[in-house]
Amino acid sequence: MLIPNSETDAAYVIRNAAADNKPLSICGADTRGFARLNKPAEPISSRGLSGIVDYDPAEMVMTVKSGTPVSEVEAALAANRQMMAFEPMDHRGILGNKGEPTIGGVFAANVSGPRRLIAGAARDSLLGIRFVNGRGEIIRAGGRVMKNVTGLDLVKLLAGSQGTLGFLTEVTFRVLPVPPMTETIVISGLDDETAAKAMAAAIALPVEISGAAHLPQTVRSRFIDGVLPEGEATVLRLEGLTASVDVRSQKLAAVMGAFGPVGKLGMENSLMLWRQIRDVAPYADGTEKPLWRVSVAPSAGYHLVSALRLEAGIDAFYDWQGGLVWMRMEADPEAELLRRYIRALGGGHATLIRASEAGRPQIPTFEPLPDAIAALSARIKAKLDPAGIFSPGKLG
Repeated sequence: MLIPNSETDAAYVIRNAAADNKPLSICGADTRGFARLNKPAEPISSRGLSGIVDYDPAEMVMTVKSGTPVSEVEAALAANRQMMAFEPMDHRGILGNKGEPTIGGVFAANVSGPRRLIAGAARDSLLGIRFVNGRGEIIRAGGRVMKNVTGLDLVKLLAGSQGTLGFLTEVTFRVLPVPPMTETIVISGLDDETAAKAMAAAIALPVEISGAAHLPQTVRSRFIDGVLPEGEATVLRLEGLTASVDVRSQKLAAVMGAFGPVGKLGMENSLMLWRQIRDVAPYADGTEKPLWRVSVAPSAGYHLVSALRLEAGIDAFYDWQGGLVWMRMEADPEAELLRRYIRALGGGHATLIRASEAGRPQIPTFEPLPDAIAALSARIKAKLDPAGIFSPGKLG
């Protein structure tokens, strides 16, 4: 593995690789390495580029070298009662990986958690980047404030590009204060369809919900040591000042009472529950059973699961008001079946996060792009990585 210790070293390595037409697989600590390549490539890691470059808590903006461990970033933020608003998940549990996830990997994969409902994904907090393109050129884009952009928005393009467009060396992003209080309202015993309606009704209320998930009976007991009430659990998170959360939770509980029995978890259990939802704890089971991350319209999620259950053995739970479905297959990945139903329900995205080594090479990790978008992506790739050396075949 290549581990450059400076941005200049990274540019030198990449420039030579391009001249020799030598493929490179870009990674941080490789804790999110679930996508396959279509040809062998030498790993190049950002781990040698580590450290916080600039952080002023009063400005709520942080600049960090891309190989910095996420735990180091979170510790610096926690010391000032601040956080990454997009709540990045940790893939190590479901992938069985070790090592320390890096902040560059968070943005390269555009990771986000339950708070995406109101805070957006990682790219929505990203203000500026430095990266090395496929020619070995060092490029800076964006800055420390949000600006209007004309032409290609390189900051947004690199976020979620999975290391196919450039080698990130530095990222600048917004942070937010940690809410003083977190409470979770639990509605018990709802089937998937009723839960979707309840979550939609809750989101429409003026109570600022920051998380909405539905945990069917098959997964309920695997959260917070079985503390959740009996039956299916539809969970709604409220955050903010204590007095505000108290008033809002009372209003929310009064409305949700029309759907089923309502309870509250308290702050400690709430924090633990939403971390486990973020990290897909029920499926961090040490197996290679195929695991899909499916993004569809919130009203379509339960329809998709219902249809698939008629033809395949699956287990599932819902985040993002039902629009994010974590789906574990009991046997085969059933990729064609899954993607056919997604198209029938109005479209979406299916990402194969986990599969056996034997099954993975036969299945695209990411949802194939429509022809027009694929053509545009190919043109962007040709501009930033003309020799095609970065993570070949990873996104298509």
